[in-house]
Amino acid sequence: MLLITLSKLGVIISMFIKSKYTIISTLALVCLLFSACLSSPEDNTKVATENTLPTSSKTNTVPTFSPSSINTFELPKDIPPELRIIWESWQFLQEDYVDKSKLDPITLSEAAVKAMVEAVGDKETNYIPPDTLSGRFDDIYRGDFEGIGAYVTMNATGKIQIVSPIEGSPAQAAGIKPGDTILEVDGKSVEGMSVLEVISLVRGPKDTEVKILIKRLGSPKRMEVSIIRGTIPLTSVYVRSKEDDPLLHIRISDFYPNTVDQLKKVLIESEKKGVTKGIILDLRNNPGGTISATVDVADQFLPENILLYSMSGDGRRSQSKTTNDGLAINIPMVVLVNKGSASASEVLAGAIQDYNRAPLIGETTYGKGAVNILRRLSNDGGLYITWALWYTPSGRMINNTGLKPNIAVTDQDTKEAERKQLERAQSELRKIIELSNQSN
Repeated sequence: MLLITLSKLGVIISMFIKSKYTIISTLALVCLLFSACLSSPEDNTKVATENTLPTSSKTNTVPTFSPSSINTFELPKDIPPELRIIWESWQFLQEDYVDKSKLDPITLSEAAVKAMVEAVGDKETNYIPPDTLSGRFDDIYRGDFEGIGAYVTMNATGKIQIVSPIEGSPAQAAGIKPGDTILEVDGKSVEGMSVLEVISLVRGPKDTEVKILIKRLGSPKRMEVSIIRGTIPLTSVYVRSKEDDPLLHIRISDFYPNTVDQLKKVLIESEKKGVTKGIILDLRNNPGGTISATVDVADQFLPENILLYSMSGDGRRSQSKTTNDGLAINIPMVVLVNKGSASASEVLAGAIQDYNRAPLIGETTYGKGAVNILRRLSNDGGLYITWALWYTPSGRMINNTGLKPNIAVTDQDTKEAERKQLERAQSELRKIIELSNQSN
């Protein structure tokens, strides 16, 4: 569920693949806050040597110091004045802290970076440790990959949550559901970990076991799920309708580079049979993918126009457009979405809704509308930074809000909700086909 971008600022990579943009799931970091009470060496003689508590109000007073009484250090010339306190704090700790064994420069510098990023208050912007960034994640778009087959994100409360299991994956077979919160992996708490750190724990060679402690959405109970890792094929287009059904139900589970080829094959075969009158495009529990793949898929359903545009922090605007050579531009259609529809699937659904190409039926979507870039650091770690926000063609920003369906259909029971949504989609599509026939 990622958008990847290349900018003039440098080479940008994503969690899974190098592409033009990546909308990504969200990562977050734990902040370590620092506080210290400083005393100068000159005041050490005033400290009582006996193991007694001070009794006078004067000795209970926390000492204060004027700038002239504090040692000054020569600072590197390229440090901005507003960042002097970071260098000064490090120098004072080295000079004055009682237990020098705790002053590991790597640990403290990473903690300082985490605190800095945490202060920004954006769960999509975070620090990635070197050991996590060195892991291989780009194989997910190279035909297949090994793991459990589930997409995760960080929710508003900082918890790692399942967006959706990949169809036919070990995660789906084990009963993992959208909305499940991951608490532990193989007995190790994931509290405070970033999304990439959790993924690095969950992924592994096929035929190996991983035990995940989860909390199901809407339930106070915790449950441990044992999953045997497998090879996850990159199949993303599924036909859910019968061969002679005039309503072609196409489910797109992800947006991979090969998704458009799979989609075209379905559309061409359908055209040869000559029975299709309308299309149900099912984007439920689709966590996204690459923007280039999304544009290719959108080409099949939309005429030439803007698919989305993004705005960076410095006001730069970039946009992606569809062409006018799709196979299903004029076929009546409806689109199914739910709270598991995120990122690139929201790009497609938002454009379809803006251009009144088809109604959205189901639930409000996830709301992932950030464009992130990865900046490498000198310690081989990185900063994952929200670089821009994307908008639908009409200018709607969906980040943290999602897309509201034209026709809301839901239920507390997931399977019942899916059944009702599909029935309503079939009903609405028949109406659209009938109106289309009358106008012709």
